[in-house]
Amino acid sequence: MTWPAPLTLTGSHSTLIPLSQDHHDDLVEATKDGELWKLWYTSVPTPEEMRAEIDRRLDLQNRNAMLPFAVIATASGKAVGMTTYMNIDSVHRRVEIGSTWYRKSVQRTALNTECKRLLLTHAFESLNCIAVEFRTHFFNQQSRRAIERLGAKLDGVLRNHQTAANGTLRDTCVYSIIASEWPVVRAHLCWLLDTD
Repeated sequence: MTWPAPLTLTGSHSTLIPLSQDHHDDLVEATKDGELWKLWYTSVPTPEEMRAEIDRRLDLQNRNAMLPFAVIATASGKAVGMTTYMNIDSVHRRVEIGSTWYRKSVQRTALNTECKRLLLTHAFESLNCIAVEFRTHFFNQQSRRAIERLGAKLDGVLRNHQTAANGTLRDTCVYSIIASEWPVVRAHLCWLLDTD
């Protein structure tokens, strides 16, 4: 049995649906908004690499290593980014929410907060996870602030954790939310969405 199984998660601002090549054109358009692939400390596909990136994520899904979603904005009905459950550990009921990116025009909006609330709610309340992890590049200050805004706590920094596409060594900041923290984090996310 696949854990977690593909599903659709629906909110007011966004819907997370299983990723497919049907989302290719919207995602190409999305990545052009802000030329996201040019940020040296992230890993966002170029328009030309989008089809291969979708295939890569779907291959990882077939190996039960990732559950990828297309993020659909309610306002436009279009895919505006991607997110995943990854580093899936079914034995210890842990997942990482990662490999996430959004077109520039929807960054720092209620859409991202809602997507995280949908994913976290499913992880803690349906999958019975004991912890949900987030990882980001040490120099990705925007991502670090967004993760901290959710209520995740810094577990530590994995120094020289990976080699980036430009040849530099990546220090990875590892954050998590544990099951006992989820009720407070959920209340905080609901408050953020009510005030956004």
